[in-house]
Amino acid sequence: MTKLTEEQLKEREQYFSEPINQVQVNENMTVRAMLDNFSNMSIQARNLGTAAKVWEAMVLDDAPQTIFLGLAGPLVAAGLRNIICDMIKNNMVDVVVSTGAIIYQDFFYARGNEHYRGTPQIDDSVIGKLRINRIYDVFSDDIAFEVTDDFISKFSETLKPGEYSSREFLIELAKTIDDENSILKTCVEMGKPIFIPAMNDSSIGIGIMKHWARHEPGERVVIDSIKDNYEIVKIILDSKSTSAVYIGGGVPKNFVNDAVVMANFDFDAGLDGHKYAVQLSTAMPMDGGLSGSTLSEAISWGKVSYTARKSNVYLEASVGLPLLYAYLNDNKEIGARKPPKFNF
Repeated sequence: MTKLTEEQLKEREQYFSEPINQVQVNENMTVRAMLDNFSNMSIQARNLGTAAKVWEAMVLDDAPQTIFLGLAGPLVAAGLRNIICDMIKNNMVDVVVSTGAIIYQDFFYARGNEHYRGTPQIDDSVIGKLRINRIYDVFSDDIAFEVTDDFISKFSETLKPGEYSSREFLIELAKTIDDENSILKTCVEMGKPIFIPAMNDSSIGIGIMKHWARHEPGERVVIDSIKDNYEIVKIILDSKSTSAVYIGGGVPKNFVNDAVVMANFDFDAGLDGHKYAVQLSTAMPMDGGLSGSTLSEAISWGKVSYTARKSNVYLEASVGLPLLYAYLNDNKEIGARKPPKFNF
């Protein structure tokens, strides 16, 4: 075995300066204390503990952050609707960018429907014939989905024909909701912009399509997705600094990241990218897909700042998001945060 020089022996000491914390749980331990311990452990415990500190820092930064929340995956079906709504109410995020499925399912709940505990160990041809849909271990009512789609179609008939950004359409749809636990209603009532950049890829899009098919050009409600681009870039340009939290990946993540690129390329804004960034996802980077791409990779595109505080957490959201929320909610300073105001 190679004998090390005195210089090498001294150099190697820097790698042994921080012992791994052997976590110990006691009866009085809070979630906050647990995640503080996590940040000195290893593997995903460390990433999750670090993510909690990064998210807290972006909320409390003296240089006011506009915090974007990207939502993807079966989050409402998993049982995270109230957590997401409370994050919005408590000003932990300022702008929401979601898949259509999440906001549709939020609306589905607002109309009195629910998801139900199921199992993946089932013959899907049997439940399919009963018009029962399955999302892993969750069952949902396909007949109730159809009724909700029809409601959205008929609701579209009540709007003035023309082109709407997804944000504008959602403001109108929120007026039909009487549910204080609705993600959509909470965003609109608090003046927090909410976007669905791929609305056609959802049951909301199906409902609007039914309306579209019944009318001639000039008589239709049309979702202008490029207007979404312009509106989110306006938010970026009007912000002193931006940060991002991604629950899952997909279109919402890339839409928020690309907003920085659009601001720089199309408006020569000279932005450095998001100052803080957190991603909670099980998507892996090895296939080169955007859902699994790391926050470090985003630096190369100018989407995240070179000096950003960031944390990629490889953990499923139904486990990780409640822990992150509980950590932040334990800090009473966060509730006093003044969110940015938006003017379109």
